[in-house]
Order: sequence, then structure tokens, then C-alpha cells
Amino acid sequence: MALPAYDWVEYHAATTPTKRAMFDLTSGRDYTYAQMHERVAKCAGMLQEKGVKPGDRVAFLCLNTTDVMELVFGCWRVGGVCLALNFRLTPPELAYILNDSDATMVLVDAPFAPLAEATKGLTSVEHWIGTDGVGGASQYEAGLDVATPVYDYYPQSLEDQCLLMYSSGTTGAPKGVIITHAMLDFTASSAMRLGATAPSDVSLNNMPLFHIGGLNVTALPSIWIGGTCVIMRMFDADATIKAISDPDLGISVMFSVPAAYNAMRVSPLMETADFSRMKLALCGAETVPEALINWWLERGITIQEGYGMTETAAAGTMLLKSDIPHRIGSAGRALMHSRIKIVDEDGQEVPRGTAGEIWFKGLAVTPGYWRNPKANAESFTDGWFHSGDIGIMDKDDYVSIEDRVKDMYISGGENVYPAEIEGLLYELEEIAEVSVIGVKDEKWGETGCVCAVFREGKSLTLNEMLAHLDGRLGKFKLPSYLHVMPELPRGGTGKVLKFELRKSVPEILGL
Repeated sequence: MALPAYDWVEYHAATTPTKRAMFDLTSGRDYTYAQMHERVAKCAGMLQEKGVKPGDRVAFLCLNTTDVMELVFGCWRVGGVCLALNFRLTPPELAYILNDSDATMVLVDAPFAPLAEATKGLTSVEHWIGTDGVGGASQYEAGLDVATPVYDYYPQSLEDQCLLMYSSGTTGAPKGVIITHAMLDFTASSAMRLGATAPSDVSLNNMPLFHIGGLNVTALPSIWIGGTCVIMRMFDADATIKAISDPDLGISVMFSVPAAYNAMRVSPLMETADFSRMKLALCGAETVPEALINWWLERGITIQEGYGMTETAAAGTMLLKSDIPHRIGSAGRALMHSRIKIVDEDGQEVPRGTAGEIWFKGLAVTPGYWRNPKANAESFTDGWFHSGDIGIMDKDDYVSIEDRVKDMYISGGENVYPAEIEGLLYELEEIAEVSVIGVKDEKWGETGCVCAVFREGKSLTLNEMLAHLDGRLGKFKLPSYLHVMPELPRGGTGKVLKFELRKSVPEILGL
């Protein structure tokens, strides 16, 4: 028997109607749960009037705004599936996702109107609704004004899909990760236990809401538990420090990537910052440098590292406060509703302390990829999801991450998949062989390095390669270095040994 999903906003509006639900730092919009319930009802009504039916995909292309939160809950109220779009992608990349998902509508934030205009003609999406993201006059606000509110939640089960997020695969083709109501419920309940958060907590949401980390580490769990969600348009180190130091906001929970914590660390505002109300400082998306954790620890802030992915709704493992500092370097133990094992190439569990691939199983794991049976067959074994990450589990069940998904690297908190770049570079006739790896970068954490073998008598500069990639990839994917080689290191099967490149090339480049 399928268990039903329920409307979180409706529940809190009935039980704590005057409690602050959302606050928009840019516009000053301030909504109680009763007011949020009304806004969501109008959004749901607008969606119905645009012809959105249960199961339809409704996308957003936005900076952080309370509009996104309303769209998510409004979409769920009519039984729809919310589709998150990365605004750093190019028109062809966005068009692929919109066409593959059969999206019916896109909410477009004003800064991305030109991007949307360049994408429209490449898709069959019928409705493109504009917003300024801060509550001013817009198609979105006009639509809410005339909509007939919808207060009843369309019947859904916990197993039903509610979100769709695309994650590029190692073949370069984006894959739509199905996220269900159950995944969100169970990740929220697991995280609440370890983070010890409560309805009295206030979360700062300055990571992109189109990321599973930005949306489901703090923003959605804040509403789930009946807390307060403070929305920042986009991350800014000084603005974040000011917001956390503001006693009227009372921010007690935050999730950021290591680069963000580092940016705050070097800000002059940290000299007078007041983080005394911070209760939970989460960090993820990449391994957190020990020196950074210790710097914050000396100032009374315990950064708790976690490990997860879109396919686990951002949940997987997390360190407890009591694990720090003696467990620094680990990503923690499995959350309550997750199971993890480390396996070898044959899928057999390896002894503790031995490196292998991390496999997930549990209530927070995706049921599969959108319309992609091949990826599903390759990614699951007896219900276990293959993460592609290499890790080690010790005798106490703590997991350390040794390598990342296949050969991807993370630049400024964004996943970059080398195969996508390599495929475009192979279009150049001068290229005989090419492999892209991530190398350290002071500003972005990591950036790309092209390891290239040229055809005899041919050559290219990095700028010439970037000119070929311009407009075809998001800027965060563009490599910063070129290393020319006589040949690429390969194993017995002919596969490029990227671990050898990652070991030797940074030293050669002096990085």
C-alpha cells in the first residue's frame, strides 16, 4: 500500500500560521506560513490555468528567490514535477534538458531573459513566465494576482516523483535524476537527527537552489520542520557575514561549499563578525581542507562535512559535532535511512580500510534516471546504487572519500565532467588525443587542465581551444591550463590512466 504525501506548507499554516516561513534578503519580502500558504495557492492556481497537469514538468531558471520556493510547492500542490535548471548552462545545454524532460513551462528570472530568449527556439516549451525575482511587476506576479487559489493537495504517494534534476554523466549526456517525495521526507528526517535542528532554527540559503545541495540541505528541510528560510539571491561573502551577524535575523543554520567558507575567512568583516547564534555549519560538494576546518574551529564554528549526491537527494553521510576534530578528513557515517558499502570491481564488498567504489541503498536513493533504461541498468545492482566515487570505510563505519564521481572535478561548487569537454575538443582536427583533469585553483577550488596530444605538424593554443568551446559550454566548465604531451598514459585495456595525469601534471605545471 502506497503511503500518501502531504502538503508541508498547508500543515504549518494551520498549526503555526504567524510563524515566519520565508524572508527574502534582497527584496525584504517577509512571509508567515499563512501568507506563504496563500502565495503557494495562487501559484498552484496559475499553473493550472496554464494547463499544467499532474506529472507535468515545470522548470525554473532563476537566481535564489522566494518565487522558486513558491513554484516548488505550488507545483507539488497540483501534482506536478519541478525541474531545476542550472543558469550557468548555454542555450543548447538548456534546450537538451527541456526537450528531454518534455517541460511545459519555465519560470525565468530577469537576469536570464536573454538566455531564455536564445533557448526558446530550440525547444517546444509552451509557456515562459518572467519574474524579476524580488516581487516587482512581472508576468509571475500578474499571474498570481488573477489566479484562482488552489488549497487542496492533489493526491500523491511518497513514491511519486516531485523533482527532476539533471546531472551530466561521464559520456557527456545529461541524465535526469528522479527525486521522490519519500527521498525528501527521509533525507530531512535523517539530517534533523544529526544536526539537532528544530522549528526555532533559521537557515541561510545562499547556495544555488537549482542544486540539490542548495535546495535540499537547508531550504526544503527548513520548511519541512516548520523553521524559517532566509533567501539570499546568490552567495556573497560579505553579505553572508552581515546576515549571520544580524541578531534580528537570528540565523542558526547554513550550508556552503569550501570555497564559500574560504571566501568568508579572508573577508575583513570577519574581524567584527558575530557568529554566536550559529548552531549548524554544514559543508559539502567536495572534500573540506583540514586547515579551513581548524581555522573556523578556532573561532567557535564547527564545520560538519557531509557527503551525498543528486541521486541521494544530497544525503549520504555526515560528521557529528562530537566527531570533530579527531575525525577531520572523514565524511562521517551513513545517515539513518541510508546504507553504504564499499565494493571492488566485481561488486564484492571489500575489507574495512580497503579502497573501493561506494554503493548506496536506502530510502533516500533515487529510483532511477528519467527515461534512461541504459543508465539505470548500469547504475544499480540488486537495489544498490553505484556512486562511481572511490572511498574507504574504517572499522567504525566512517567513510573517507578518495576520489570523485568517475573522473569529474568540482569548480566553484559546480560539477564538471571532463568527457563533455573532451568530446568537443576532439572536433578539432589538430587533436590526436585529449584528456581533461581537474587541478587545484586558489579561487575556484579546482579548474580544468587540458592534456593534449597533437597530430604531427599541428598545434593549438589554449585560447584557440577556448574559442572553440565558447558559447557551447557554461563558463565554469572552461579549462584554464593546457599541458602538451607526446602520448597519454593508458592501461592494458587502452583506457587513459587519469590518476597518473592527476599525479604528474600539477607538479609539471607548478601547481
